[in-house]
Amino acid sequence: MASARIGVDIGGTFTDLVLLDDNGQVTFTKVSSTPAAPEEAVLTGIDRILGQAGLKTSDVAEVLHGTTVGSNTMLQKVGAKCGLITTRGFRDVLEIGRVRTPSMFDLTWDKPVPLAERRYRLEVNERVNAAGEVLVPTPVDEILSAGEFFRAEGVESVAICFLNSYKNAENEKVALEAFQKAFPEISVTASISVLPEMREYERTSTTVVNAYVLPALRTYLQRLESGLKRIGVNAPLLVSNSNGGLSSARIAQDTPVFFISSGRSAGVVGAGRLGDAQGSKEMVVFDMGGTTASASLIHDGQLARTNEYEFRAGISTPSRFIKAGGYMMRVPTIDVAEVGSGAGSIAWIDGGGLLSVGPVSAGAFPGPVCYGIGGERPTVTDANAVLGFLPPSLAGGTMELKLDAARNAIDTLLAKPLGIGVEEAAVGIREVVNVNMARTIKAVTVERGVDPRDFTLVAFGGSGPVHACDLARALDMKQVIFPAAPGVFTAMGMLAGAVERYFVRPSLNLLDSLDIEALATTVEQMRDDARKALAEEGYSADRIEFVFDLDMRFRGQDYEIPVRVPDVIDGATRESLREGFIAAYTAMYGYASKDAIECANLRLLARGVASKTLDFRDIRSAQAAKGEQKRGTRRVYFNRESGWVDTPVMSRSLLDNEIAGPVILESTDTTIVVPPGWRVSADRVGCVIATLA
Repeated sequence: MASARIGVDIGGTFTDLVLLDDNGQVTFTKVSSTPAAPEEAVLTGIDRILGQAGLKTSDVAEVLHGTTVGSNTMLQKVGAKCGLITTRGFRDVLEIGRVRTPSMFDLTWDKPVPLAERRYRLEVNERVNAAGEVLVPTPVDEILSAGEFFRAEGVESVAICFLNSYKNAENEKVALEAFQKAFPEISVTASISVLPEMREYERTSTTVVNAYVLPALRTYLQRLESGLKRIGVNAPLLVSNSNGGLSSARIAQDTPVFFISSGRSAGVVGAGRLGDAQGSKEMVVFDMGGTTASASLIHDGQLARTNEYEFRAGISTPSRFIKAGGYMMRVPTIDVAEVGSGAGSIAWIDGGGLLSVGPVSAGAFPGPVCYGIGGERPTVTDANAVLGFLPPSLAGGTMELKLDAARNAIDTLLAKPLGIGVEEAAVGIREVVNVNMARTIKAVTVERGVDPRDFTLVAFGGSGPVHACDLARALDMKQVIFPAAPGVFTAMGMLAGAVERYFVRPSLNLLDSLDIEALATTVEQMRDDARKALAEEGYSADRIEFVFDLDMRFRGQDYEIPVRVPDVIDGATRESLREGFIAAYTAMYGYASKDAIECANLRLLARGVASKTLDFRDIRSAQAAKGEQKRGTRRVYFNRESGWVDTPVMSRSLLDNEIAGPVILESTDTTIVVPPGWRVSADRVGCVIATLA
């Protein structure tokens, strides 16, 4: 019977794959990403990893995939030509937004250009009031007229969002059905299928984002599914969503807005499972890849989650303090801060003569100069190679580094114009990118009133282990954890995920007058909906977990905090909810009001429990035993004060006792740099632990 599960994470430079068989043995590989056709790297990697594991395509039970297609579509502004049909008078909701700016005193800030141009935002004369009563039914002729206009203008995808449709979806359903029947060639998204809750701006923005990325993600996943069948893999394709869970490819194709942060959240889920295995409950999760770096917080063993996310340039974070700078999506997501600083980020000199790094990345092609595949501008990887941090070859020996070319690029484009030496310029690149990445960690700690010194840094990604100790020292963090196979850890995290579905029921009531019996009835109705939905994914009722949250706020406020609903709903539920809300509010803001409390939305996270998921306490890597066992030395330039230092270099698998830095630990997936002043050892679950002496 099919038994192998494969996790796949597409990065800007490499595509990572991890295979878990039914014996708990892990196999991993890295292949160069293929940006023009991302699925080709996935198919190449699956063929390679099956060969390494000695398995056939018929042995694959599931393919778990994290994709950057959605986020790249948003970042590069290459989504569908998008239209919007809305209630008369609400055409400009996207521009009005929340009537805020992300920075009060930034006079140079430009509001993001709406994803649907104003001329493609059309109004129709329908109306549902706040109580859900249909005052004016949907004028089907106006819907068809709008469709004819869109067809003539070459609009590829349309969003439909009517006022108060979350209360009564009748008008929106009529519009959706009429449009789909008359214009099957145009993709269409209705807000009731994406976000059936109050707030017109958030609902409109979320629906438009879904429409904008839908054709790109749908086309990509269809190509990937066809490619998998072509190579003989008939297993289900599951896609990692922004909340760190998994969903079928069919759901991802219909509601891509839930998958904009696909992939990066999986690493945080994996770190949470690793923390459970280790007994670590306070962690800052840091992931540095080829294009971006991201950070998230795990506090008291709980992953930081939010129901709202904003895609924006610069540091992209769901943080409640930084809003109005991007495209709002009100969807469940892991609270991850991200910045465009990765190993492929290009170093350059700005107009003021200062060294800058990113956000432009060399990506997989042309790549860093040292890769020798066409890159001409120096990157962070080139700096690390010139300074001796990286081995002579990467990706298991499949890519020889061109150190002379990297050195010449840094000298010509940076060092000579700045009047400094090559080593000093390379160190400067590392320092600048480290400062940029430290901002992401501060965004999820200091900006939330959390002291990073109380946490352990968990570092992974292809380049995270090369920079982690320097980052930790800069933030005065004393310990860094490098997981087993950190270079492919995000793909590994997908193997620790579970299939999830989300449900929401809007309701606005004062807590003191909340009908507890009605709440219990709604909870059971939502359980039934979840059971039916997950039954389609192959999960029986006994393999489903339910997590209910109630969005709560003080009366008059505009933002809610999710509070866990007790498993048993009875006479004590009201006080339990009150205590939970006060505790959560106080933890977030430092105080709590005496005002009345309102309940807004009831949310359900239904999780399908897989028959086998990754357990970090019971994994074994064949590659750790089979890999080349080597010891040696290499000259490394750690900083300006130390200069070149003869540094011990050893295979990671040889680390058995605690040793003092400097030392460099190498494996086929990444390189761990332990600078002077640190001590390093291995723990019982295969992690490398670096401690500041």
